[in-house]
Amino acid sequence: VVRATRDVTLLLGRVGLAVLMIAHAKLEYDYGGGSIAGVGRLFEQAGVPLASLTGPANLLLEAIGGVALILGLAVPIVGVLIALNMLGAWVLVHPTALYTADHTGPETVIAIGLLSLVLAATGSGRFGLDHLIALRRARRGDLL
Repeated sequence: VVRATRDVTLLLGRVGLAVLMIAHAKLEYDYGGGSIAGVGRLFEQAGVPLASLTGPANLLLEAIGGVALILGLAVPIVGVLIALNMLGAWVLVHPTALYTADHTGPETVIAIGLLSLVLAATGSGRFGLDHLIALRRARRGDLL
């Protein structure tokens, strides 16, 4: 029961985070005029360094990383990348105090970053492709 509860909790955390990431990518894409280059311009307006690279990279990480989280694929890697992304968002875009009156504080990016780190440390659980890949490798005798 404990193992099943853990796996369901990891699944819910992965899917919940994925929905946030994919929805945010869609929002950025729409605000960027429906283009990847437009997302770069949004990042430039926000003062993010190397915006023409970091904007599209962020968009792709949130979209592709979100899909990978749903599938439970490369969860440790995606988790670390999203956490680093959220650290950058905190420092560059949301550097204000927690819980500001205008709702621009960093609490959401901090929470997303921390959840990403938890998933990076725990992995996908049994309800993810990472688990199935590990089982297959173990059956073949490959090194994990």
